[in-house]
Amino acid sequence: MTDALASQHLKSIVIDDDSLAAASRDQEQERQVAIFDLLDSNYFEPADAKGGPYDLKLSLIENRLAFDIAGPDYARRHLLSLSPFKGVIKDYFMICDSYYSAIRNSTPQQIEALDMGRRGLHNEGSSLLRERLEGKVKTDLDSARRLFTLICALHWRG
Repeated sequence: MTDALASQHLKSIVIDDDSLAAASRDQEQERQVAIFDLLDSNYFEPADAKGGPYDLKLSLIENRLAFDIAGPDYARRHLLSLSPFKGVIKDYFMICDSYYSAIRNSTPQQIEALDMGRRGLHNEGSSLLRERLEGKVKTDLDSARRLFTLICALHWRG
């Protein structure tokens, strides 16, 4: 792997406090795990960037998702409409609520079924994110999954 390719990753992630939705204990845990896992291992390559690593700030600006990216020779803001994400995020939160409730009260089979549905919606949101970032930022599926978790943290206000 070349040095340039090896440097295509995030070294820090900040979520704008003013944009952050109120979260349950389970959601806050999921957010923290997503940040930890994303910083531990990710692939993040902004278009036209010579090399990272990069700092990322996620925020909401006028009902759009802002990706503020900064690197050694790179600084750019990408704005994405949240409209394409609304349906999958709504469904994702509904199934997450059911999943967290099931963990406390249901059989292992019911929990597994809900978890499979949750993972499916998470994959759908991650694929949508990669599509929306096309031409702006390349990322792998695992990194997109973790970024989708963080987008969910920003999007819904309970």
